[in-house]
Amino acid sequence: MGITLPLRFRRNIINVIGLIIAGLFLLPLLWLIISSLSPESAIGTYPPQIIPSHLTLANFGAAFSTYHFGGFLVTSLIVCGVSTALVVCLASTAAYGLARTHMKGKFSLLVALLVVSTFPSMAIVTPLYAIFRYLGQLNSYQDLIIPYTALNLPFAIWLLRNYYVTLPVEMEESGQVDGASPLRIMLRIIVPQALPGTFVAAVLTFASCWQEFLLCLCLNTQSHQNVAVGIATMSGYAGVPYATVFAASLVALVPIVGMVLLIRKWILAGAFQGGVK
Repeated sequence: MGITLPLRFRRNIINVIGLIIAGLFLLPLLWLIISSLSPESAIGTYPPQIIPSHLTLANFGAAFSTYHFGGFLVTSLIVCGVSTALVVCLASTAAYGLARTHMKGKFSLLVALLVVSTFPSMAIVTPLYAIFRYLGQLNSYQDLIIPYTALNLPFAIWLLRNYYVTLPVEMEESGQVDGASPLRIMLRIIVPQALPGTFVAAVLTFASCWQEFLLCLCLNTQSHQNVAVGIATMSGYAGVPYATVFAASLVALVPIVGMVLLIRKWILAGAFQGGVK
């Protein structure tokens, strides 16, 4: 006969295993925080110092003063914010139409959107550069906002469409009986119910735009480059200032982590209800 462990004991074991796994995932973040607060001379020492004897904030000052990281941060916030807003607005209307209307070729359209979402950025860099140079729009915010919106829109449509399918139709039918237009039904009935899925699409879009590197490097000069390119350009002939790079990387994580923490409840609800389906 097998030994049956008490339920409370099994739960404690699961909790301990979960904490160990969470700790392993948090180790890189902890190492990033410690390294960003360490002096440059302490980086790469052997044996490594888990807790440095001297902590400093000079690395953050060097990132903003010497390497002008604030400009990269502002560009990323503007480009990612506008791109995310456009993606959410356009994807919401398109996903609602694909979820509620019956039309021929809808499945083919969804497959086409899925195929487009897999296009690598490398394949479209040269055409985009030629187009924006012809239009005189290189080194501007719009030459990043337009591609970011186009590249992230198909996946957002897929995500929100799967979420809209799970919503009950009865409330929409009651709105139609009351004489509400399709746009009014969507804005007053569907959008409030779909907020969890919308938040998931917004966070994923913002994160994808925030970490994009290749398009920004090829289409813009330093005055309109994002944090990913800004961190990569910190290395020079004198070597890589690792402590400053760690400090800039930690600052670049703050907007993403802050957004997730603020709307984590809606993100979890949207992921389980719409994203998984």
